[in-house]
Amino acid sequence: MVRRTSYLRPDIDRHLLHDDGEVVIVEIAKPPVAAFGPAGWVVVGVALLLMMGYAGPGWWLMMLIGLALAVIGLFQIHELHMDRFVVTNLRVFRVHGVFERHVATVPLMRILDITVHQPFLGTLFNYGHLVFESAAQDQGLRDIKYVDDPFTMEHTIEQVIQRSGVRPIAVRRQVEDDGT
Repeated sequence: MVRRTSYLRPDIDRHLLHDDGEVVIVEIAKPPVAAFGPAGWVVVGVALLLMMGYAGPGWWLMMLIGLALAVIGLFQIHELHMDRFVVTNLRVFRVHGVFERHVATVPLMRILDITVHQPFLGTLFNYGHLVFESAAQDQGLRDIKYVDDPFTMEHTIEQVIQRSGVRPIAVRRQVEDDGT
């Protein structure tokens, strides 16, 4: 059976291990702030197209450059739309790409440490980057750029890892107050 690939939306369901009972805990798309750069290309391209009438005999060159910039910007925005980071009850994985799909996976048991980096603009727009340290030296899933509310996402991933039983649960000892 040939499975048809969608070029308009990311198909997360096809990458799940349904036979093993894998379910999606959270699916993270890129925040709108990640599209500021590509949107700038679209704006410049449209501005060139609008000024095409004032270019005289070189109008066709301005039209080609304006169309090229607008198409490049729109394609980059679509690439951001197709880029998803998924946390399941068994693993974390990233699916990205429009014409060629790339999938990088790390099982929960291999994640040793998660670092959150929130640049200055990230504090203003509430986004950041996650860096995964795992037992593997060369891994396909290390840096996840542009994550909305990165500290909540890091907390959610840590909870999923803890609930999966991969890491031992810390037992809190209760100290009795004996009055001394």
